[in-house]
Amino acid sequence: MPRIIYGTAWKENRTAELVELAISMGFRGIDTACQPKHYDEPGVGEGLARCLKRGVSRDSLYLQTKFTPLAGQDPARVPYDPDASLAQQVAQSCEVSLRNLGAEYLDGLLMHSPLQQPEATLEAWRAMEDLFHSGTVRQLGLSNCYDLARFKGLWEAVKVKPAVLQNRFYADTGYDRALRAYCVENGVIYQSFWTLTANPKLLADSTVTGLAARYGRTPAQILFRCLTQIGIVPLSGTTRESHMREDLAIFEFELKGDELVAVTALL
Repeated sequence: MPRIIYGTAWKENRTAELVELAISMGFRGIDTACQPKHYDEPGVGEGLARCLKRGVSRDSLYLQTKFTPLAGQDPARVPYDPDASLAQQVAQSCEVSLRNLGAEYLDGLLMHSPLQQPEATLEAWRAMEDLFHSGTVRQLGLSNCYDLARFKGLWEAVKVKPAVLQNRFYADTGYDRALRAYCVENGVIYQSFWTLTANPKLLADSTVTGLAARYGRTPAQILFRCLTQIGIVPLSGTTRESHMREDLAIFEFELKGDELVAVTALL
């Protein structure tokens, strides 16, 4: 998994163009979902196809999509049979994603959110495990889970453990401190989204702005670099080429020990 991933939510008719641009700039991880309400997954596939035609290797890319339960879908555009069993919905969603992306396998498949009932969450997860065992999916994960007890309950109940937890990263949830500690303890990769949009105060903090001035970087670059150094994989959803370039340039420098401690203390 790359240390930073390009997120494709809300890109609508610009999706193909932006995915192609992101990959051409150097992004190698792409996050999407089989959820027409917020994602144009066929557009992601179109952008991928253009890059593959230009010689980008599929094996160099990390393609991650999501099974979105019925409650998170637009009723007029559900990408699977809403009357099918939950296990069939998971399988159908994966088939649609493979077709949309023009892919033979998925590097990651996330459950977009836990279902209301823990038993239903387990049923959907076990259907995802079938896809893992068949080789269709290489890693499984969960998104939008902010309850440590719930995540721990899933972890302990399943055979194929979550490899990824992807959450909104902001102060309202205490930056998921307890969840992140559990992820570190159990080898789960924590992915952050809304990392910049939801954190204007953090980006304006004097610790972050001071380091930005010291390094000749932007506050966003300082935050992203801190996250990658403590093992978090941030998603970037920028639509600007200049910001894509800045996002990828975070690996050109490294925060020193006391600097990293100072920024991490804000999280």
